[in-house]
Amino acid sequence: MSDPLLPDPRAGFEGKVALITGASRGIGKALALRLAARGTQVVVNYKQNEELAREVVSEVERLGSSGLAVRADLESLEQIEAMFDQVQERFGRVDFFVSNASASNFHHFMDLKPHHLERTFNLNVRAFVVGTQRAVRLMPDGGRVVVLSSYGSIRSFPTYANLGSAKASIETWARYMAVELAPRGVNVNAVNGGIIETDSSSYFYATGRVSSLETVLPKIPKRRMGTAVEVAECVLFLLSPGAEYVTGTTLLVDGGLTAIAPPFHADMAGESGALDALSEALRF
Repeated sequence: MSDPLLPDPRAGFEGKVALITGASRGIGKALALRLAARGTQVVVNYKQNEELAREVVSEVERLGSSGLAVRADLESLEQIEAMFDQVQERFGRVDFFVSNASASNFHHFMDLKPHHLERTFNLNVRAFVVGTQRAVRLMPDGGRVVVLSSYGSIRSFPTYANLGSAKASIETWARYMAVELAPRGVNVNAVNGGIIETDSSSYFYATGRVSSLETVLPKIPKRRMGTAVEVAECVLFLLSPGAEYVTGTTLLVDGGLTAIAPPFHADMAGESGALDALSEALRF
């Protein structure tokens, strides 16, 4: 029997409609399943892999909710419009819009070409702005918008300038949207992930253009990668009734990564003798 003092986990979610871009895997999939378990109807956007998307929809339905897979390349304005047309036709509204799909090219600054800039902007920034405009028109009673960002928006590291700048832009857009949409009952927030164990991070660290994960992870206070589930849970909070008064903010989910700066604790990890001596010297 449930504790009457605890809130119903389905409250604020049951019967709602969520559109999640890039939801066939990773963070988007983890969020889709958590929403479905709470009774939310989930639209799974994908670009290419229909099989994966339909597997997510099947899992959503096994959890007792409704699902819809919608193919749309978010670099195309026409396909964005068509995606929302399908959602409107099937459900008539959107309560949660989660802009999760992201991709880019990883080159050093001087090697970036105009088409690299254009494609990254269109997928990460333009799709979020245009998608939010369409989503809000389907939120007559208010709703929630969450966009996924990354720590490259506030920290610089090799080959990430193009995507990091786009992520910084979407966080700024989220703040402006939050202010203008608050009177309509729409909250807009961003979730800024650190090094998260997904296909995207695997691809990035496999390029050979950045240091290996083995040298990076020890410098994170939590000393490990985050998981897609951990990020999805934070998005879930921002969609929940408990986050009604949270808008225009960026939630960091990075294991302390952006809280640190050199000199790093990890660089002394192998010098146990020096650390012991230092600890002894600092005792009073």
